[in-house]
Amino acid sequence: MKSKKTDGLTVFLFLLPGLLLFVGILIAPLFVSAYYSFFQWDGLGEKIYVGWGNYKTLSLFKKPDAFAFGVPAMNAAVKHVFILAGLSLVLQLPLSLGLALLLGRGIRGERFFLSVFFLPVLISTTVIGRLWQKIFASEGLVNSILTGLGILKEPLNWLAESEGNLLLIAIFIPMLWQYVGYHMLLMYAGVKSVPKELREAAKIDGATNWQVDRYVVIPSMKQVLKVSVIFAVTGSLKSYDLVAVMAPQGIKTQAAAVPSTVLHDFLSNRMKYGIGSAIAMVLIVLCFFFALLINLLFRDRDAKG
Repeated sequence: MKSKKTDGLTVFLFLLPGLLLFVGILIAPLFVSAYYSFFQWDGLGEKIYVGWGNYKTLSLFKKPDAFAFGVPAMNAAVKHVFILAGLSLVLQLPLSLGLALLLGRGIRGERFFLSVFFLPVLISTTVIGRLWQKIFASEGLVNSILTGLGILKEPLNWLAESEGNLLLIAIFIPMLWQYVGYHMLLMYAGVKSVPKELREAAKIDGATNWQVDRYVVIPSMKQVLKVSVIFAVTGSLKSYDLVAVMAPQGIKTQAAAVPSTVLHDFLSNRMKYGIGSAIAMVLIVLCFFFALLINLLFRDRDAKG
């Protein structure tokens, strides 16, 4: 019994530093933000209790062109990240999966292609934002190609605030491109974890490479796919950096606002900590909700299978 108690104390002491960091960096700020979200506060003066007033100020149920204190409406920002999450699911993840399956077959130059596709993940987001600003500039690569092929008669101003849809496309493309390699590497690890015996058995039965991937490899890596889906959706909800870098006038742009840019504007520029904390809580709830929903969807499929 003494040995078990000593072992338990030893394990607790080893876990204590990590536990303190977890509580101090994640749990405590979560509760503090929840507390501040019910007050009107500028960070210095007296806090005034407003209840759910800050959440009503977020304009979640107003028209997309509505503004709160001159900041883009929250519902427009949420709509943008939902569009980004949808594009991640239908474009980014299928492309990552295709690359992972192809490289997982052991093609020539496998390691080289892994490094090339993963390289954008390692590059600073600011550098990527500036690079794609040049690509989408009036005299940039995109307009040069489209005008050269005769698709456009004159260059488009992709990054103009007035061109809302074009601005979203110009920002979403590098956001999707940057993390294709990240998800590809996760899925590549899942592909490589499939036992070779299963592949060989399927090929002996006459299955093609596509059929092996479809009926053997992909079903065997459902947990990896679930993780990628969760990361893609929650990462889209939390997106900030590329929008702040590429959008004209930075974070105040209505046409490309996302919740994190609205949050930054309220906290840093307007000193409205109550509303900023309310936005943070909305983001946390959305991330947890979709993470739980994706877990339930994959669990139902596993149960049916």
